Amino acid sequence: MTINATGSCLCGAVKYRIMGSLRPVVACHCGQCQKTSGHHVAATSVNRKDFELLKERGLKWFSSSLRVRRGFCLECGGNLFWDNTELPTISIFAGTLDQPSGLQLVEHIYVEAKADYYEITDGLPQRQGFSITARVENGE
Repeated sequence: MTINATGSCLCGAVKYRIMGSLRPVVACHCGQCQKTSGHHVAATSVNRKDFELLKERGLKWFSSSLRVRRGFCLECGGNLFWDNTELPTISIFAGTLDQPSGLQLVEHIYVEAKADYYEITDGLPQRQGFSITARVENGE
């Protein structure tokens, strides 16, 4: 889906623009996403060339693992980005997009690590883990 979209953190200290194709939304249930968001994360992604930071006063990057960093706002604490620096894309937490986004949730990943207090009952595909190779080959 090719769109022109904008998004931000809660307080507006970080704002961004997208001028390109967004991947459908994927829900990640891994332990790191649980710890950074308080639940699971729903994210889309875009090619870096189609992504522009408009305002980054509050932006802070945290290296959460080898080659992966997470972007959040130092002022309001909002989680915004997941960035594997070896991929041509950057993941954007879908809830930070200005609405309407026109996106749809299409699958759940790392379901083996999901928290015990909820069930996934929406009927969407559920993966044990995540295949970066398959995503890159599909242009995601």
